[in-house]
Amino acid sequence: MSLADRDRKVLWHPYTQMQTAGAPLEIVRGEGVWLYTEDGRRIMDGVSSWWVNIHGHSHPKLNDALAAQARELEHVIFAGCTHRPAVELAERLLAVLPPGLARVFYSDNGSTAVEAALKMALQYWSNLGGKRTRFLSLAGGYHGDTAGAMSVSAPSVFNAAFEPMMFPVEQFRDLEELEALLRDDTAAVLIEPMLQGAGGMVMWPAEFVRGVRELCDRHGTLLIADEVLTGFGRTGKMFACEHAGITPDIICLSKGLTAGYMPLGATVTTQAVYEAFLSNDRSKTFFHGHSYTANPLACAVGVASLKLFAEEPVLENVARIEGQMRAGLNGRVMGGVGVVELEGAGYLDNVGPRLAAEFLKRGLLLRPLGNVVYFMPPYCITETETEWALAQIREVINSLP
Repeated sequence: MSLADRDRKVLWHPYTQMQTAGAPLEIVRGEGVWLYTEDGRRIMDGVSSWWVNIHGHSHPKLNDALAAQARELEHVIFAGCTHRPAVELAERLLAVLPPGLARVFYSDNGSTAVEAALKMALQYWSNLGGKRTRFLSLAGGYHGDTAGAMSVSAPSVFNAAFEPMMFPVEQFRDLEELEALLRDDTAAVLIEPMLQGAGGMVMWPAEFVRGVRELCDRHGTLLIADEVLTGFGRTGKMFACEHAGITPDIICLSKGLTAGYMPLGATVTTQAVYEAFLSNDRSKTFFHGHSYTANPLACAVGVASLKLFAEEPVLENVARIEGQMRAGLNGRVMGGVGVVELEGAGYLDNVGPRLAAEFLKRGLLLRPLGNVVYFMPPYCITETETEWALAQIREVINSLP
C-alpha cells in the first residue's frame, strides 16, 4: 500500500475537501527550494511550505543547531524556568525589531500569537482600570483559526461556520473609516502591515500604515501589527512596519521565526504594556500560556535563523527576487512575493485547483488563493531557478481559455 493510500485511511488534512481532493504528494525529503517525492520527482516549493521556509529546506546550519540543542535540552516548562535559547532568541529579536519593543511572550504559532495579543490588549486596559473592550481590524484580513483570531479576521468561507464562537469586531477600509470608528472604548486596532496574506495578497502603501499609527496615537489606543506572514524579510524589509517607519504597541510573529523548522510564535510588546501587568495583586497576571511555550528546540533554530540574516546576504537575495518578479510577472510584487490576480469569484473559484494541478505537472508547487496566483519561494532560490519558475507561471496563465 502506498504512503498516500495509508494517509487517506487515517488522516484529515487542513483546508482540504477530503471527498474530492486528489492523492497528497508523498514527500520524502527537501533540499534548498526543492522537494523530492517517493516516486523520484523533484518539485519546487513555490509557497515556502505555507510561507514558513525562508532559508531553504534542510539548511546545514539550521540542522546543526537543532541537533545540538536536542542533545542538551528538548523541553522544559516555561512557567518558573528559563533556558539559554529562549533568552538568546528574545535578545536577538529585540535587536532587529522596530525600536521600542521590549518584551517577548512566546506561544506556538501565528494564531496563538494573535490570540495572545488580543488578550494582552484587553487585559492591559482592564489592569489600568479602563473599560476599553472594542477591537477594530482592517477589512479583508486573515489572522488565524482560533476564536479570537477568527473574530478579527474578515468574514469569509474560512470562518463562516464558526460565527457563533466569534465576538463582534468592526472593520475599516481606509483611514477615514478608521477615524470614524475610533472611540474611547477601543482597546486596539489590528492590521497586517503592507501585505494582507490569505485575504488575497492585498498590498498597502506605507503611508496607510503610517496613518493608522498616527490615528491610534491620537486616540490613545493600541496598535497590533500581525507580521506572522510579513516578518523576517518577506516584504523586503526585516519587518513590514519598517516600510512606514513605525513601531506597533504589539507585534505578532511566527512562520519565518524558525525558518520553517519548528512551531513557534512570539507576541512582542512595549515596556509600557508589560508594566501594566506588574502588581502585588496576582489577579493582574497575564493568564495565558501553552505546554510548549518557548520550546528550546524551536528557540535554538530561531537563533540560528537570525544568525543567517547577519552572516549571509539574505535580504539582498530578497531584493534580487523582487527585481526578477517585477520584470517577469504582470502583477503585484512586494519583496519576495509576486501576485497575479485573475478574473474569478474569489477563494472558492475552481480556477485555483485547476491552476495548481497544471503547475504541479511542470514541477512547481503553488497553492492559488482561488483566482489569486502567488509565488513566494524560499530566499535561497537562485536567479536561474527564479526565471524557470516565472516562465512556468506565465505559460500556465497564458494557456487559460
